[in-house]
Amino acid sequence: MRALVTGAAGFIGSTLVDRLREDGHQVVGLDNFATGRAVNIEHLAGDAGFTFVEADIVSADLQAILAQHQPEVVFHLAAQIDVRHSVADPVFDASVNVVGTIRLADAARMAGVRKIVHTSSGGSIYGTPAHYPTGEDVPADPASPYAAGKVAGEIYLNTFGHLYGLQCSHIAPANVYGPRQDPHGEAGVVAIFAQALLEGRPTKVFGDGSNTRDYVFVDDVVDAFVRASGEQGNGQRFNVGTGVETSDRQLHTAVAAAVGAPDDPEFHPLRLGDLKRSCLDISRGADVLGWRPQVALADGVTRTVEYFRQVKTV
Repeated sequence: MRALVTGAAGFIGSTLVDRLREDGHQVVGLDNFATGRAVNIEHLAGDAGFTFVEADIVSADLQAILAQHQPEVVFHLAAQIDVRHSVADPVFDASVNVVGTIRLADAARMAGVRKIVHTSSGGSIYGTPAHYPTGEDVPADPASPYAAGKVAGEIYLNTFGHLYGLQCSHIAPANVYGPRQDPHGEAGVVAIFAQALLEGRPTKVFGDGSNTRDYVFVDDVVDAFVRASGEQGNGQRFNVGTGVETSDRQLHTAVAAAVGAPDDPEFHPLRLGDLKRSCLDISRGADVLGWRPQVALADGVTRTVEYFRQVKTV
């Protein structure tokens, strides 16, 4: 398979590139380094099976790039991922997450791409549902422009499928964590806790610590992307999580234990747009893709902490 990965220098994107190369696929990686980091793909320099293109998904150059490289499958991970920023500047958020996705879909159908595997957001698009774990059939109820843009991306890609026969599947991850996650970003709480505790800095929990999330290890998420690249699951969304709720307080305790640091976070007021709970029903992915998470939280947190012990981040 010849694949193109947008957001290839990002946390999840670079891990996906590594998996695709390990599986023997030819990969074209695309990133504008807005949030992606060159260090995440520098080990691929000299790899004849990997080609990197520095470009933006909102650029008019996208059509020429896909026409040149002729991928069979496009894994679309490039995005504006900061929920707070989406609230502050919803127009910019939509310009990347909605317009960028439309540009990619249009370029893909003109280049003869078979399928786009799109990144949605299981951790945000359902808002505050009546039941947990939350399944894909629950209507989307976005509580932020970021979440709304992810839903819009799904709708546009499915529309391109109806119009042009372009296949698509939507991977809706819960809260992803693991090596290469940005410890200075807004969303990567495991990385943020790990880096701060390793450096002896204070950690912040927003709210009273009872808010819950469904934490899924990056390798498990990448496996779902790869499984969704086949013929199955066309037009469907797949929740990718664990089906287990972990509170912010429990997570801090787990990271502190892995670091060997005091479990003593500072508590701050909740932020605008924060959800009280999030937990995903992952049975559709198991039934259709044969996908199930393999990495337990304690193991994944330990592996993430060990990564940050060894790697200096900037």
